[in-house]
Amino acid sequence: MKLRAVSVFMSLFLSGAAFAAPAVTDLMWAEVLDAEHRSEQNRERDKYRHPLQTLLFFGVQPCDTVVELWPGGGGWYTEVLAPIVGDCGKLYTAQFAKDSDIAYYTKSRKSFEEKLAANPEVYGNISITTLQPPRYSDIAPAGTADKVLTFRNVHNWLKAGVAENVFAAAFKALKPGGILGVVEHRADADASLDTMIESGYVSEKQVIALAESAGFLLLDSSEINANSKDNHHHPKGVWTLPPSLRLGEEQRDHYLAIGESDRMTLKFGKPVHE
Repeated sequence: MKLRAVSVFMSLFLSGAAFAAPAVTDLMWAEVLDAEHRSEQNRERDKYRHPLQTLLFFGVQPCDTVVELWPGGGGWYTEVLAPIVGDCGKLYTAQFAKDSDIAYYTKSRKSFEEKLAANPEVYGNISITTLQPPRYSDIAPAGTADKVLTFRNVHNWLKAGVAENVFAAAFKALKPGGILGVVEHRADADASLDTMIESGYVSEKQVIALAESAGFLLLDSSEINANSKDNHHHPKGVWTLPPSLRLGEEQRDHYLAIGESDRMTLKFGKPVHE
């Protein structure tokens, strides 16, 4: 579907001129998932990542101010969020620092900036901010965001020793009553911190503790992104599974049959009165 058609559809939704809100929301978002700016490769991952159900669970709506944390070089979720938020909303993408001494970070940010610049019709409502604590943590103007979202990043923050800083930055950016949405590879409940860092899987208990320490309240959880085929124990951690497939051809069909990782989906709220 062309982006212009998506924009017209959003206008009808916002004016209330077409259908009842729930039906329009579902239909509009489904059309965005099929929009022509998304590659076939990225669409193929929808069956594992359930973007429509996930963003609806987090309550993302047109005209929201949304912050996406560490979208990576490809901006997989950015492709979906940008047209949903629309011109009436605002999307901040909190990226790696341009002046980082980690080559992967600078390469990823450059790829992401090039992706956005190549398609201003889709990505013209995005502001790139920087998230690389402790030096950079202003991901959006304080108290302005309706939603802060992160997809499969908590293990990276634990490894870097900055997880507490990131959750504090999210709390600062959100309005009172705003939502923090977290999707993360799910470890066994009794996994140690060292195991989490090594494997890329994080326990729900660990994520909840980080959020609550920052001042958030756990509002809800969902099994939208659960995968019962994933036992959380693989030779190369979560990167054994697709899309990374770190073992190459070794047992490739086996890991493809498992699919992407088992994931928690948690919704936290910033209290209205602190």
